[in-house]
Amino acid sequence: MRNNSIIKKALLLLIPMVLLIVAVNVGGKQQTNPNLFSPLPQVYQTIKNYFYQPERINDQQALYGALKGLVQELDDPYSEFFDPTDLKNFESSLEGEFSGVGIEISIKDKALTVIAPLAGTPAEAAGIQAGDKILKIDGDSTEGITLSKAAMKIRGEIGTTVTLTVLHKDGTQEDVPIVRGKITVVSVTSKLMDDNKIGYIQLSRFDSSATLELDKALASFDLDKLDGIILDMRNNPGGLLSAAISVSSRFVDKGVIVSTKSRMSGDQNYYSTGNKVPDLPLAILINGGTASAAEITAGAIRDHNMGILIGEQSFGKGVIQQLFNYGDGSALKLTIGEYKTPNGFAVQGVGLTPDIKVGKDDDPLAVATTWIEEHAGKLMPMPIGEGK
Repeated sequence: MRNNSIIKKALLLLIPMVLLIVAVNVGGKQQTNPNLFSPLPQVYQTIKNYFYQPERINDQQALYGALKGLVQELDDPYSEFFDPTDLKNFESSLEGEFSGVGIEISIKDKALTVIAPLAGTPAEAAGIQAGDKILKIDGDSTEGITLSKAAMKIRGEIGTTVTLTVLHKDGTQEDVPIVRGKITVVSVTSKLMDDNKIGYIQLSRFDSSATLELDKALASFDLDKLDGIILDMRNNPGGLLSAAISVSSRFVDKGVIVSTKSRMSGDQNYYSTGNKVPDLPLAILINGGTASAAEITAGAIRDHNMGILIGEQSFGKGVIQQLFNYGDGSALKLTIGEYKTPNGFAVQGVGLTPDIKVGKDDDPLAVATTWIEEHAGKLMPMPIGEGK
């Protein structure tokens, strides 16, 4: 039987490398033609009987290969089958500290794409940018590659080098060698700016600690003396739905944060738990690396006219994944639904349009600072957003 509370907790808004592992019972009611898969054991038995190198046949890996092929036929970049080894590697990528180059990746337009380089990582230092297409990894083409396989090829021991052949958004292509290092992911950093009149918070990802770290940052400010707050979510690849809701609730007084629709739970609305932060002018910085849960928060704040979006069009990931664990240690990450902003805007494949677009030669932080200075002394909500 389906338990709605379990389902709600298991809903994840994810870039592929950021996921909360949950175990669920799998028991769908949809009927399948019992003869549909009858060729599968027949084909495998034929292989067992006639393949000229029988020593190369591994029963378990053959099964996993068939399951991976089944999921790949969905042609969904966010759905993937993990064998036990894949799953362990996937889980290790969720740790706050690991070895690698420090990029979040996805499949966009059937190409391996950088959602965002993480701040202070070897990838950022090497010039990897949000939106770069990774054409090759150490000379091997990435055409048709899965996300887990790409992640395993890019990650490696500290001090070793991986070369990524990237196509930049300006059309230039180059080989970028990157020395792998220790990657430590920090969800929130903060500081005071503009003679201590503006609180700056950089939110890098929506993990399980994001809301607590945000609360600490807000508590470190004397909010009554601030002219406004800048929430920087550039290159934030997303994370947990629960974190997006709680973070959004810090800035949205009341109402819907996000609406989701899935076959399992139908239409669901998630509401603000009540804003406890003064309604100061709020500028949110976004770019092409702002994705998933970050887009939920940006969309919720803008739709409620509690803040303004400044920067570039966001990534456009508006679908939900859930992880189904199986007894043999394998798992299926499957797209089960989509989400919309409070005003009903579907983000998938489109992204959020900023209220103030910032050109390549402009400084988004300076634009945000100027906007807050112009609106100092005013309180949100103000009718400033496009609602998209």
